[in-house]
Amino acid sequence: MGEIRNFRSGNDEPPTHGPMPRRLAAIIVGDIASYSRLMQADEEGTHVRVKRIERDLIQPSIVEHHGSLVKTTGDGFIAIFDSPVEAVRCSIVIQQNLIGRNASLPKETRIEYRIGVNLGDVIVEPDDVYGDGVNIATRIEGIAEPGQVFISGAIYEQIKHKVVCGYESLGDRKVKNITDPVRVYKVLPDADAVGRTRGRRENALIFLLGITLSVMAAGVLWYLLAQTPGRVGEQAAVTTVSPATSPATSPAASPSPQPPPREAAPQTQQPSPSAASSSPSPAPAPIQSTSQSASQSPIPVREPEMVAIRGGSFAMGSNDDPTERPVHQVTVKPFSIGKYPVTVQEWNECAAAKACGFTAIGKDDAPVSNVSWTDAQQYAAYLAQATKKTYRLPSEAEWEYAARGGTQTKYWWGDKLQPGMAGCKDCGDLAAEQPAKVGSFRPNPFGLHDMGGGVDQWVEDCWHKTYQGAPGDASAWSSGDCSAHVLRSGSWKNDSRYVRPSNRDGYDTNVRYPTHGFRVALSP
Repeated sequence: MGEIRNFRSGNDEPPTHGPMPRRLAAIIVGDIASYSRLMQADEEGTHVRVKRIERDLIQPSIVEHHGSLVKTTGDGFIAIFDSPVEAVRCSIVIQQNLIGRNASLPKETRIEYRIGVNLGDVIVEPDDVYGDGVNIATRIEGIAEPGQVFISGAIYEQIKHKVVCGYESLGDRKVKNITDPVRVYKVLPDADAVGRTRGRRENALIFLLGITLSVMAAGVLWYLLAQTPGRVGEQAAVTTVSPATSPATSPAASPSPQPPPREAAPQTQQPSPSAASSSPSPAPAPIQSTSQSASQSPIPVREPEMVAIRGGSFAMGSNDDPTERPVHQVTVKPFSIGKYPVTVQEWNECAAAKACGFTAIGKDDAPVSNVSWTDAQQYAAYLAQATKKTYRLPSEAEWEYAARGGTQTKYWWGDKLQPGMAGCKDCGDLAAEQPAKVGSFRPNPFGLHDMGGGVDQWVEDCWHKTYQGAPGDASAWSSGDCSAHVLRSGSWKNDSRYVRPSNRDGYDTNVRYPTHGFRVALSP
């Protein structure tokens, strides 16, 4: 992306003659739905909110996904990416984040973007980008629904096996000023959604087909009976339940008849009284017993490895950042906390039990990521229900107490960064494009791994900008605005400042993000 950043910064002057530089790129075009109505209702307030979204969400998301913001347009933006995968991931993150930001707002005041993404050959200038590649992205954005990401067929072919999401084909669309029709897809962030949509449609078609065939069969049967008067009474006695039952409502015409073999099979297996006295094990009994046993036996659950933490007191916070002040004394009761962050394998067992909302990708021993605070709560509730134990998310105070491991230094190992102690962008050789498997780094004095770096970790507390008024008993701070919750640890994409035990951040409660994970706690 160095080329584009140079254009944006003005370090490279555009040529004074000859063709402008061209390149193949993924283009995102975003536009605010109902922008004119929002401005008419509250011009100054809408302008401030849009600028805040651009500053706090759109620009950081583009940079995080290795793209460049070409320009903002008042009610929208254009961005350029080398990678179609990163362009679509960025679009999903923006839309999911906006869902969380809009959740508590009245529908008529929500700022919702339509996003179109296309892959094409474009002309790059210092402060703009041109060409059919941009025009198609703009037209796709124009037909997108508020809050949705629509992509072209060119993007789809590049990402269909690389991004964990579903796709709904919208067919070929004729768009303004573009000669050939453009194939368009709607991105479904939930990969299972497309399967559910397909399944509902198929079930409806099967049901309608069944009704049609049943009605046709009834009509044919009635016609045959009418052609053989001498046997109408005999046939009617076979095919009707009572004299009042019409052919259209007979079992033969029913759209969902009960198959006779299912009802008849148990009856044919039942032995007569005399046979029962001589048979040591009648057939139906073992079948019934096995079924009852299966329904009553709990499904085995893989519990995370836990470490018992003795109670104590410590000075929570630091003076390194305003959000970590004031430093205050906290008393912690004994509890247990996960030795590692929750792994992909542990999460996917919850997903297989239909208790967690999606199937995670990655190696089994990698920390699960791209989870919201709400997702993390689902997993804790799943463990608590399955084991009858008090699994939960740790409080922010419990997390920091455990992360410090009895120390009060900048990092748990001392005041200076040491390579190979944590998974972050500048922490040493193990830094990578994905988080390392859990336990790849040395444990802290309490025997806990990855309490700094790896994945950001959700805790129970609602987000507060400072510790002013924070509980002193290590309980979760659940008062105030809980549209955002606290994250600790920093991730593999952050620098070493974020792996300090005192570092803290907040993020939207219901929004998934690729670096966010968690670990669980357990009350005595």
